[in-house]
Amino acid sequence: MNNQDLVKEIVQKLGGEENILAASNCMTRLRVDLKDDSIVNIKDLKAVEGVMGVVEDETLQIVVGPGKAKKCLDILKSDYNISSELEVGDDWEKNKAAVKSGQKQSKLKRGLKTIGKIFIPLIPAIIAAGIFNGFAGLITNLQNTGSLPTTDFWNFIQLLLSLLGGSFLGYLAIFTGVNAAKQFGATEGLGGMLGALTIMSQITEISQIFGMYDAQVPLNSILTTGKGGIIGVIIGVYILSIIEKKVRKSIPDVLDLIVTPVVTMLLMALAMIFVIMPLSGVLSDWLVGALTLLVASENPIVSVISGYVLAAVFLPMVLLGLHHGLIPLYAIQLENMGGVSLFPVLAMAGAGQVGAAIAIYLKAKKTNNMKLKQIISGALPAGILGIGEPLIYGVTLPLGKPFITAGLGAGFGGAFVMLQNVMAGAWGPSGITAIPLMQPGSMLSYFIGLVIAYIGGFVVTHFFIKDEEVAQLQ
Repeated sequence: MNNQDLVKEIVQKLGGEENILAASNCMTRLRVDLKDDSIVNIKDLKAVEGVMGVVEDETLQIVVGPGKAKKCLDILKSDYNISSELEVGDDWEKNKAAVKSGQKQSKLKRGLKTIGKIFIPLIPAIIAAGIFNGFAGLITNLQNTGSLPTTDFWNFIQLLLSLLGGSFLGYLAIFTGVNAAKQFGATEGLGGMLGALTIMSQITEISQIFGMYDAQVPLNSILTTGKGGIIGVIIGVYILSIIEKKVRKSIPDVLDLIVTPVVTMLLMALAMIFVIMPLSGVLSDWLVGALTLLVASENPIVSVISGYVLAAVFLPMVLLGLHHGLIPLYAIQLENMGGVSLFPVLAMAGAGQVGAAIAIYLKAKKTNNMKLKQIISGALPAGILGIGEPLIYGVTLPLGKPFITAGLGAGFGGAFVMLQNVMAGAWGPSGITAIPLMQPGSMLSYFIGLVIAYIGGFVVTHFFIKDEEVAQLQ
């Protein structure tokens, strides 16, 4: 089924285009805000060819896979005139839907989801930049060892790749500022401007004037360029959104366009320099220190334990929607450590689920459960490629115990990956599709970790799940 037909089927099962208030996408899911949830045929929606799973949350989430999710959203916008955001107006049904969606989750989950929404649109660029930087580093390593000639051609390729990688990662604060402004209701240009402010060289000069700069150890300065990182940018843009609205209310309309941005940014610049950047710098340093103890410990016992636990509990975190809170930690690691060690460990969770699914498939074959065999046959390739939702909602979660045994098995892969100090240059889909995201020296260890997680998930599930339990699932 092509994407056009897939969207047509989805719209039909959702109760028609008039029942769709808004739609957006993340990496693998099409997310829709609905006028009336009761008229949606969830069972038929799950049965649509190309739909890998359906998650009923404050927005209905339809799993269609990476790449396809964005294409389906584009079709909804162009062919069905569906907006990406709920419109504000006199339509009481739309306002009711917006309020209803806000009431379904705790403040913590809503906050984590907002943070996730800041970074989700950046993931394609993060992936591309990570791959470009990875291959640029590989060329440099090969040249240093004499395996690759130091010619103008290879120098040009290395410079081009590092240029592409640096053009995004070097200005991550600006992109974060723009997206944070969009989520918090501030002017996006001002959000980007505030992000850019944090990485300007004048910050260090101002720090020197006020005695806040440590010339001996610049990173220990109270204030320096980049201090506070993206945490400071997000906090700053949130405050920016509040100040901008208050300033706008007190300014005559005829002066709004000139006075509001000037006054807002002047106030925010002072707040960023003297309060937000220094304080968020302390917070960022604490987080980096904690992450270093957890995921970069020199003690192998700590590495094994932390790797096992992190990989084992990640699937329940996804189910509860708490995984959005990990995205800023990825970004903090990337900023401060030049790579992400947390992502490869958590990616083992999906691999453990693949192993569990294989064990269940063999038991389904033994007990002649043809329906379950068919479900696993369709979902397993997606799981291997890093799309875990079909296996979660079609296999392991309905059975109950395999959802737990998958995590217990994944922990072995997580322990190995942590012990080997596997580092990624970016984050994105897991599974074997994440291999190019790993830094050159980590690719093999990451693949071995996947295999260990496959085996772990298979073995634990095989011994803890009885044949009768699999036979009863219809």
